[in-house]
Amino acid sequence: MTHSTDTSPAQGSVSRGRELVRRLNSMANYMPQDVVALVARVFPAMIFWQSARTKVDGFSIKDSTYFLFEHVYALPLIPSAPAAVLATVAEHVLPVLLILGLFARVSAFGLLIMTAVIQIFVFPDAWVTHGLWAAALLVVVAHGPGRVSLDHLLKLDASRSKP
Repeated sequence: MTHSTDTSPAQGSVSRGRELVRRLNSMANYMPQDVVALVARVFPAMIFWQSARTKVDGFSIKDSTYFLFEHVYALPLIPSAPAAVLATVAEHVLPVLLILGLFARVSAFGLLIMTAVIQIFVFPDAWVTHGLWAAALLVVVAHGPGRVSLDHLLKLDASRSKP
């Protein structure tokens, strides 16, 4: 009587499935890190930019913005009027810098702090949305803006990005 060491058809299917998953996963290695960095910069920046635009009328901050900061947002450590001005300026400046990739890590970190403040003090039930913002911003803070950035062009950031 011979004892077969061949694998069963089910084990063969599992092995083929694993190999397919390995191949698909290895294909992700060909995605340029610079594309990942660019996407991680642009999309959170656009969220903050769009929010900033709702706070102003031309070059002046809307009365409704001051109202929101006084009655809805009500941050505990900073008076509402300065908070409205700081947030409005930051929401205009930091996204532009982030999209340009200029001082990108600092800009991403600033927006990450704003995200934490919004999450903790303003909208604590929106943790999924804020978590997605934070994840993208952390990519930029940790890995830099990539080669499609002014930081790279001006040699301001020694990113670890790969081609």
